[in-house]
Amino acid sequence: MSVAPAAIAQHGLSPAEYAEIETILGRAPNHVELGVFSVMWSEHCSYKSSKRWLRLFPTAAPWVICGPGENAGIVDIGDGQAAVFKMESHNHPSFIEPYQGAATGVGGILRDVFTMGARPVAILNALRFGSPKHPRTRYLAAGVVAGIGGYGNCIGVPTVGGECTFHPSYDGNIIVNAMTVGVVERARIHYARAAGPGNPVVYVGAKTGRDGIHGATMASAEFDADSERKRPTVQVGDPFTEKLLLEACLELMASDAIVAIQDMGAAGLTSSAFEMASRGGLGIALDLDAVPQRETGMSAYEIMLSESQERMLIVLKAGREPEARAIFAKWELDCAVIGTLTESGRMVIRHGGVVVADLPIAPLVAAAPAYDRAWIATPPRAATVNAPPPPSIRAALLTLLASPDLCSKRWIWEQYDHMVMADTVRRPGGDAAVVRLHGSGKALALTADCTPRYCAADPVMGGRQAVAEAWRNLIAAGARPLAITDCLNFGSPERPEIMGQFVGAIEGMAEACRALDFPIVSGNVSFYNETTGSAVQPTPNVGGVGLIADLARATTVALAVGDEVVLIGANAGHLGASLYLREIAGSEAGAPPPVDLAAERRNGAFVAQCITEGWLAACHDIADGGLLVALAEMALAGDTGVTVVPPRLEIPLFAWLFGEDQGRYLVAATSANAERIVASAAAAGVPAVGIGQAAGKDLTVSDADTISLSELRTAHERWLPEYMAATPEASEG
Repeated sequence: MSVAPAAIAQHGLSPAEYAEIETILGRAPNHVELGVFSVMWSEHCSYKSSKRWLRLFPTAAPWVICGPGENAGIVDIGDGQAAVFKMESHNHPSFIEPYQGAATGVGGILRDVFTMGARPVAILNALRFGSPKHPRTRYLAAGVVAGIGGYGNCIGVPTVGGECTFHPSYDGNIIVNAMTVGVVERARIHYARAAGPGNPVVYVGAKTGRDGIHGATMASAEFDADSERKRPTVQVGDPFTEKLLLEACLELMASDAIVAIQDMGAAGLTSSAFEMASRGGLGIALDLDAVPQRETGMSAYEIMLSESQERMLIVLKAGREPEARAIFAKWELDCAVIGTLTESGRMVIRHGGVVVADLPIAPLVAAAPAYDRAWIATPPRAATVNAPPPPSIRAALLTLLASPDLCSKRWIWEQYDHMVMADTVRRPGGDAAVVRLHGSGKALALTADCTPRYCAADPVMGGRQAVAEAWRNLIAAGARPLAITDCLNFGSPERPEIMGQFVGAIEGMAEACRALDFPIVSGNVSFYNETTGSAVQPTPNVGGVGLIADLARATTVALAVGDEVVLIGANAGHLGASLYLREIAGSEAGAPPPVDLAAERRNGAFVAQCITEGWLAACHDIADGGLLVALAEMALAGDTGVTVVPPRLEIPLFAWLFGEDQGRYLVAATSANAERIVASAAAAGVPAVGIGQAAGKDLTVSDADTISLSELRTAHERWLPEYMAATPEASEG
């Protein structure tokens, strides 16, 4: 007897998908089997609208150990060590229940990293909230920040960097992306490929409850006016249990007892069991009566689909069960044998002594839907815009530094323990965080980047820019860029214009990755980020990881008295899709700045060489707000003023100061080194010009506009704390 159409729709399956299920099984699925198919074939788990396009990404390089397909990507960082990292979304849960949604997002991405055998050393996040005037924005921002801080602080992993911006497109669907980076000895890397028929399948960690059921399905559908009803699908996290789980897993991993290990993330026990068995080409027999449960009377459907947190699934070598039980008992965690690997190629699930599901694994995985969605390219915008001059350079700079996107995010990152573990060398607020590789003179540089307004204006160029800016931020910190992870956040792929944004961003990112030798080794796609047909700006967040071989060569953004400032890169004064245009002129018109990938590579390589030679006292890439905003940030970081002397200009001064041309850096050096930099740049075909000197406590542009650092700092630091402290009534007016 076939399943009712209403039940099929409730499980997020189309009629055609359901028909394929009956073809695979040769019969109608029962309720448990329908639930298994629904989560495994959800957009969140199967990537059915995106996997065709994700193949465009370059994923290999000599230093890449593991690319996409495992829990996280892995790159070689020398000395027998590897960096393990991944970024994922928790957008829908965080909109419904901001604290738990953000907290469990952090917990999930931590497990993705330590399931590979790595000890997490850093957390980053990329947050996009709605308009500050929207009545829910403050509530959502407060809850998300508290959730990230609460989980990361309790588990003892520093949150070292990220981004936070505001735009009305996120009013009905915020973006909360979490990234974790870990370090592992190459000989201790663990994978999630089951092997050895007869080997025991072991459940470890917290008990299973009813929280999070249908979380993967919920993440694969847009919101509507009744989204609050989905609150029960949000998981509940416990960072203290996660800490115990981390230590217990790493202790067991130090032995040779583990064959495979997988986090129970989206779709819980279902996905972890299916993925491990599928990768190994094996079958699996599960006895749900053995699953540790914190609630009575749970059905097989609930146990299989629960997304309760802090759980892992392990395949052990036969006979090593007592060793595992002893370790997890010491850490006061459950450890139960719940199944066995088989040669059947099927998942057979028992509950209450009877078979409640019998599914072929390979056909279910192979037949997962793969759609070639219709798409239309985003129409091009005018290359030039009518950007009016500001009332004064001083007023424009103050407005930009106090704007929601550019203001100091100290209110956020001071709620995070960014110094725990004592290896954070560069804390939040610079181009990239820098985390020392414990006990060594090496470090990892880490960044998270994207400019959604560029992606909305031109997805191809916006995709290029997201990758290029991450690359620049790592270069500016003194690192050699290694690889990136991503989290691609878009609206509904069933709308051709949204799918066109996705395709364009993928193409642009892939071009930049190839040009910069900056492969993508892990990531996540998050579709259906929209409410009642109104989508977020396309937001392909990029997390970059680089290696600083010698911490003595790490750079800072802070100016010091006597520094000469040199501008690296060409300047056309591009103001289309800029923050100047939005914040000063109230317009979001125009095309984003073009990204010349050859120039990016050339300019970045030159700056990296200057750092290697020891010529630079400070370095900062130029991004949102343009040159003067970047210079103000350097002055504030060093508490040192600077006088700007523009070169001979063929564009208006305000366009030179606030244009967002790409591929540019500000570097600071002694007078002698500044001369070397300019001369060497000319020989290398890199535009470079001296533009000023650091001294005093004011920022001055051509003796015409002077502003004290204290006034700049007040404007920069004031907006976010005042906004978050205000009453909703005061902010909505």
